[in-house]
Amino acid sequence: MPKVPETFFDASTVRAWCALALAALGRAREEIDAINVYPVPDGDTGTNLYLTLESAAAGVEDAFAGGARPSLSEAMRAMAHGALVGARGNSGTICAQLLRGLADGLDDKAPHADAEGLCAALRRAAHSAWDAVARPVEGTVLTVASAAAAAATAASAASAASAGADADCGAVARAAYGGACEALARTPGQLETLGRAGVVDAGGRGLVAVLGALVEALTGERPGITPVTRPAGGPVAGVETRAPAAVAAEAAAGCGTHGHGEGGDGPAYEVIFLLDGCDDPAVDRLRGRLDALGDSLVVVGGDGLWNVHVHVDDPGAAVEAAVETGRPHRIRITHFAADAAAAGRTGGQDTPPEPSRRAVVAVLPGEGLAALCAGTGASTVLAPPGRPVSTEELLDAVRAAHAREVVLLPNDDELRRTAAAAAEQARAEGIRVALIPTRAAVQGIAALAVHQPERSFDEDVVSMTSAAGATRFAEVAVADRQAWTMAGICQPGDVLGMVEGDVALIGSDVTAVALDVLDRMLSAGGELVTLVLDDTAPAALAATLEAHVHDRHLAVDTIVHHGGTQGAPLLIGVE
Repeated sequence: MPKVPETFFDASTVRAWCALALAALGRAREEIDAINVYPVPDGDTGTNLYLTLESAAAGVEDAFAGGARPSLSEAMRAMAHGALVGARGNSGTICAQLLRGLADGLDDKAPHADAEGLCAALRRAAHSAWDAVARPVEGTVLTVASAAAAAATAASAASAASAGADADCGAVARAAYGGACEALARTPGQLETLGRAGVVDAGGRGLVAVLGALVEALTGERPGITPVTRPAGGPVAGVETRAPAAVAAEAAAGCGTHGHGEGGDGPAYEVIFLLDGCDDPAVDRLRGRLDALGDSLVVVGGDGLWNVHVHVDDPGAAVEAAVETGRPHRIRITHFAADAAAAGRTGGQDTPPEPSRRAVVAVLPGEGLAALCAGTGASTVLAPPGRPVSTEELLDAVRAAHAREVVLLPNDDELRRTAAAAAEQARAEGIRVALIPTRAAVQGIAALAVHQPERSFDEDVVSMTSAAGATRFAEVAVADRQAWTMAGICQPGDVLGMVEGDVALIGSDVTAVALDVLDRMLSAGGELVTLVLDDTAPAALAATLEAHVHDRHLAVDTIVHHGGTQGAPLLIGVE
């Protein structure tokens, strides 16, 4: 049911906005990557924005941890700080500065911002982003940010003039989104690279997704305007229109080991690092040095912590300048010519060991299941209850598997977009990755049971996907708060029987609920029941359930595993 537009922008709205923005970028990530032709045609803008917002979301959740109730300013600064430390690429760095500018534009002492306050914050965000870029260009995310702020301000002023009162924050967000969409559609006519490819700016498209999430957070509805990725009417300004992939391929082929921009004359490396231990004048001097070394320079942050992004031919000189300025850390250096980079990695005497043919990386909720899956040869990532796994952790696990082919099992519906982003990054590094969309640990166990690395990769993936898909899953959990469910209102301490992610029944006894859930699942048939018990499960639960299956469901086998601390007393799988 649509909610009434919010009059105020507060800390809870920030939390909802951040989560919705991450989900929106997850949906749009591949589309944004596909149209990424400026400033570097490397197809990673959507992924970089997703990773940046993922870090921002982690920062916001930390601010709310333990039942804390942060102020608007604290929540917004947590979001901005998370984006700052996790910013990836040119687009992610600018996004981090937009969020910092938004935080700086809010009244630190106010519990919430009204429509006028939100407009002021949007204007501050746009101005700060333009100031952070050494050589700003029209037709980019900067243009879209300015248009959003201007549209929001105009809408607020028009409302005050006609009705004698300010617009609510939901109306301001809608106006900002609409202005951003219109500005995005104009970007191909403002930047030659975009016009030649016949696409809009990828960073601007990402900002539109983030602003759309703000509309949803404030109104409860996704905005109805669909942002364009290609301008209507064919070629822009009379130039030939080609697919973005073709433009990217041409640019990459023409740049050799150096250029990335138009004409193939851009720098060869991207350098990103965090910097602390220096004051503002020192950072200004660093800006001058890095601007002389390369291009695409963006320096964001403040209050003693900075995120620096630059494209250079001499990454050593950039890092040296950083060391002379302060304390650089989290240094990332990326060669734009992937083939040359790969040759460089294998051309020395210290050749790395040959990767194995295939590996499986599985995310598990408890130590017992992790040990079980590790025993089958899988690499495991532990995801304890309440601590979501990040894209970077999954990517590190895929890399650490040191295999040419990797099967990734997220084993959690909420991890699918995170896993997709990690898989995309790994593919860009030359690793063949198949993501099997397992929604529960028992589906991952079923997939591992049929894994045969001697088969072809495609055959193995198909077999594992089929086994996972044929496994119905359920869990018996204990409610930690009051909530509305499909089975009614639950209270803290109630036992929930959850089938395929939905609450099917509410009870008071773990064993009784587990028996009911088992019967419901087996009513549709089954050959094998997998039971995974938490350390908190009743001592006799496994024996009771095994006997029940044996007595009531003929020809159905039962397997019991102990999962350790997995967050729910019982996980159930039926194949």
